[in-house]
Amino acid sequence: MAATLLLASATALLALAAAWLWDYVVVRLLWRPRAVAGMFRAQGVRGPPYSFLSGCNREMRRMKAEADDGLRLDVRDHNYLPRVMPHFLAWKQQYGEPFLYWMGPRPRVCLFDYESVRQVLFNKSGHFFKDDAHPTILAMMGKGLVLVEGTDWVRHRRVVNPAFAMDKLKMMTETMVSCAEPLIKRWEQLAAASRSSEDGGRGEVQVEFSKQFQDLTADVIAHTGFGSSYKEGKEVFHTQKQLLALAMATLLNVQLPGFKYLPTKNNRLKWALEKKMKTTLMAIIQLRVASNGRSSGYGNDLLGLMLEAWLTAERGGERDELSLTMDEIIDECKTFFFAGHETTSHLLTWTMFLLSVYPEWQQRLRDEVLRECGQANPTADTLNKFNEMTMVLLETLRLYGPVMLMLRKPTSDIRLGSLSIPKGNGIAIPVPFLHRDREVWGDNANDFDPLRFQNGVTNAAKTPQALLSFSIGPRACIGQNFAMLEAKSVMAMILKKFSFTLSSSYVHAPVDYITLQPKFGLPIVLRPLPDV
Repeated sequence: MAATLLLASATALLALAAAWLWDYVVVRLLWRPRAVAGMFRAQGVRGPPYSFLSGCNREMRRMKAEADDGLRLDVRDHNYLPRVMPHFLAWKQQYGEPFLYWMGPRPRVCLFDYESVRQVLFNKSGHFFKDDAHPTILAMMGKGLVLVEGTDWVRHRRVVNPAFAMDKLKMMTETMVSCAEPLIKRWEQLAAASRSSEDGGRGEVQVEFSKQFQDLTADVIAHTGFGSSYKEGKEVFHTQKQLLALAMATLLNVQLPGFKYLPTKNNRLKWALEKKMKTTLMAIIQLRVASNGRSSGYGNDLLGLMLEAWLTAERGGERDELSLTMDEIIDECKTFFFAGHETTSHLLTWTMFLLSVYPEWQQRLRDEVLRECGQANPTADTLNKFNEMTMVLLETLRLYGPVMLMLRKPTSDIRLGSLSIPKGNGIAIPVPFLHRDREVWGDNANDFDPLRFQNGVTNAAKTPQALLSFSIGPRACIGQNFAMLEAKSVMAMILKKFSFTLSSSYVHAPVDYITLQPKFGLPIVLRPLPDV
């Protein structure tokens, strides 16, 4: 009897395994890609051929590696698409637009027209979700506001939204300035130390700004969002950098079912880093809980608001529209620790680069800062008067925005114009291509021209709200005003103290490292300005 039961169990398991193999190998990896490609081909949409299991990943890896190794740009050449997105450029030229490509066995339609993009991003009916994140990126950022979906996103947004109200942001200006002051003074001291006693010169110093800005913006988000200093939160940032490196190394690897649960070298490293980050964040959270207490509240910064929402959940026993669990708070901390400094640090980096390349605009902004602030530190009121600086920052975001690709997937079969897209099919929005669309931005779309924003964002191009750097629609970045305010504060502090030029060692080689970054950093030569 036992032998019969064992045989029956084994037969059932074999049948189950055979059914799974048939579904995964035959249906998902062979039949479905052919069917999807045929369906899009019938609509006039073509693309690079699908390779079994790997899709277009090997071709993407090869083209990106070749471009990264061999292509350097002139500092006034802002068309980095052949360097950063050579595969999209080649496929667009060969197959037209839109085209279909494959991320492993998963199909993606790449959209290049603003009307289709607006339909996707402005949709308020829940028809489009974010595409599934790479496991390591998910470990790095957490399933916070950037990645959470549906009613959970609505709940998270309601909890954190008050932390980014304009009156709160204005109060943060003093903190942003106070974080920047020690850095400014350090540069002044370095410049003074390098001053020549013989020629009486003012001295100059070379600074690697990419790294310095990452440290600074990490300090700002730690202070303003979590009440801690960079020293206390540096383990979180360091761990996220390690996870980012791991994600970039494995981004184009095919994700096999169940592979993320195997104790491979990369998975063990990811698990260890994820555990370390959770432990660090819990220590920051527990310190706040212990120091503030339930009777006095947890504070009115981002962490305080999330802890009040956690207290609501603890009291009510179930989630409502203004509650968060502790695991959700940890995920939101991951999200805002990463997104809160990564975006702004690169905005500052590329702004310094452009103002070094275009000294006439550097002087225009310096004149504006001195006119509105004099030698005093900027305040929320003076920052609102920086019209030309706003124009430069927006143009920097257009040309060197941090986000290369926005990914969505429809939750049901849907039509975009004349194009039918089935449920679950990926949609890719290549932001730098759209920001260089001559029909929308004009014949000078590849040029640095801040004056295009002199009448505001909505009037900068032929299509309203054509700037996609912070996205548009209901899922637009909640921190965009925070980032702009911080960038204005820091740039004002630098402009009134220094003039600057690119170092001769700078190599113009933008690279897609989840966000757009200068591959070899940004060495800048600072020269202190004479006191007025």
